[in-house]
Formats: sequence, structure tokens, C-alpha cells
Amino acid sequence: MNLDTRIKFRHLLCFLEIARQGSFAKAADAVAISQPAISKTLKELEELLQTRLFERSKNGVQLTPAGVRFMRYAGPCVQALRDGVSTLRHEAHEAPQVKIGVLSTVESLLMPEVLRRLHQRHEALVVSVVTGPSAHLLAQLHVGELDLVIGRMTDSPQIQGLMFEHLYSESMTLVVRPGHPLLEREPVDRSQVNRYPLVLPLAGTTIRKHADSLFVQCAITPAEQRLETLSPALSRRYVLSSDAVWIAPRDAVYVDISRGELSELNLGVREPGGSVGICSNAALPLPLPAQWLCDAVREVAEQYRAGRYPLI
Repeated sequence: MNLDTRIKFRHLLCFLEIARQGSFAKAADAVAISQPAISKTLKELEELLQTRLFERSKNGVQLTPAGVRFMRYAGPCVQALRDGVSTLRHEAHEAPQVKIGVLSTVESLLMPEVLRRLHQRHEALVVSVVTGPSAHLLAQLHVGELDLVIGRMTDSPQIQGLMFEHLYSESMTLVVRPGHPLLEREPVDRSQVNRYPLVLPLAGTTIRKHADSLFVQCAITPAEQRLETLSPALSRRYVLSSDAVWIAPRDAVYVDISRGELSELNLGVREPGGSVGICSNAALPLPLPAQWLCDAVREVAEQYRAGRYPLI
């Protein structure tokens, strides 16, 4: 079957932006056209493809199975065209670049060492790092705007159509400032935990599900005073300046605990942990700089599993 020449670049751009934003209104703002115009463009594309690409609901729009399949090719196609244009401009003479999404699970422990090794080995290399919720990062990976996403995400629905390589499992833990009242008992009196403000991941995120699972496992009722954020920096500063309890990926607070800057609450149990790994787009060939990064991530992860990293 020949490609229908009626499918235009604007059709693909609108389709990808709707998939990324999960909303017609937000997608219209992103591409600087009206909402009726973007709805009309999508309708044209669905008629040309003779299939529905999105399901509409009160919560926004979601890709249909056909939409997921189409995005595996539409995203890399648009990115390949952008790369082709770049080779004809001055960008072709710039340093090689890798674009990655990094979740908070690996942001503070694994990635600094990965980046150090990469820049030690390659004199000219630009690593562009984007942080945020897994759903947002995986959406960008789907459309080819990121080369890789690294972190804990295997039970995220957005991982459909992507490849995931497991590196290691990472548990959740509760930490507080040194001298916190909850440290007076060993193991901690779990019934007292909800007396203090709680810092936990954003609702709806993969890591939040693991946090909720730990609370259920330990029969802890979450406090009504909460700070919900994916920012390790904000969480750390708030906990150090208050009596708040932070439920965090152990990797995110490993260095703080080792240095005595934060204290881990002994719950008497250890949550089994989620799978941390590398996510890539199977429909898009992995650029050489991204392969370099994967090699460095695997090296550091192997040392971490063996207990040889980090060196405190």
C-alpha cells in the first residue's frame, strides 16, 4: 500500500501534540492554533487512516490501541525529518548530543556518576536532561523528543510500545531529620507516624503507588498534613527544617543517610521495591551518544548492585 499523500506534516504534528498533552486545548496552545482547528486536523487524519486515534473522556483524551501503534512510527518520522533539516544547518557541526528523561529515583545517586564517566570519556558531548513525572517523560520518548528515559516506571501505562531494560530493584524508605522524636523508639512506633507532616510523591505517579503500598504493608495511616512533590531538593530542605516525615526512594536519600544528614526510620520491614531501568523507543534507532550513555548507566548500576557504589 502506498503512502496516502494527503497526510501532511501538520497532521502528524497535531496528532503528536495531542498525545503528549492529553488535551485538545493544551495541544492547540502548544502549536499556536485554535482548538477547533486542531480538532478539525485530527478528524482529517482519522478519516484518512480510517480509524479512531483517541478516546475522549471528561479527563481528557487517551490514545486508542490504533493510536499507540501509529505513534510508534509518527514520532520517529517527525524527529527524523527534524534531524535531517538540522544536518543542513550549522547544528551539524555541533557536539554530539543525547537527550534523556531522568526520574527522581536516579537523579541524585546514579546519574551524577554516569555523567562524570561520560564526560571523562568523550571530549565533545552534550547531555540534555529533562526531569518530571514518568507519564510526561514517556510521552516525549514516544514521539522521539527524548532518546531514553531512566528510572522506575515499569507499571506505568505509558510504557506500552516501549522497551524496558531492568537494572535493579529499589525500595522505599521513611527518613527524618536527626533528633526527630520518632527516632526515640527502635523500631519506630508506626501508630505515631501520622502525627507529623508527610512528604510523598505526587498522586498518580508510579512511585506514589509504591509509597502507598508501603503504608498499607505497615498499617500506617497517612497524615492529613502533606507535601506532594517530585522534587528531592524541596523535600530534603523541608524535612531538615521541620518534623516532617519523607517517604522516598532509598537511592534518593542514600548519600544523606550515609553522611548522617538524614536519619532512616526502622519500620521493621523492607518494601520489596520497584524495577529501575532504561526505557527506549523500539521504533527509533538508538543514536550513538545514547548508546554511550546506556553503557555508562549499566556499569554504574552493576557496581551499585554489587555494593561498590556509591563510595561515601
